[in-house]
Amino acid sequence: MANIKSAIKRIGTTKKETLRNKSVKTNVKTTIRKFETALDKGNLDEARELLQVVDKTLKNAASKNVIHKNAASRRLSRLTKKLNKVK
Repeated sequence: MANIKSAIKRIGTTKKETLRNKSVKTNVKTTIRKFETALDKGNLDEARELLQVVDKTLKNAASKNVIHKNAASRRLSRLTKKLNKVK
């Protein structure tokens, strides 16, 4: 256990950041899973709507530095390709 005051504070902030990052990542994964499920079932209209939700969550995660900006763009691009391939 840390004895220095600043180290104790850093432990607390790290725990908070870790919880926030985990919840954001979980939200991203959940929205992507919903999109892919709709795509597998053949609900193209629902998949298009969910792709917009995925876009929003990915950009939100990138803005909070949970994932890198380019990683968010790459994931969105791949999901859009999937949607266009099904059409």
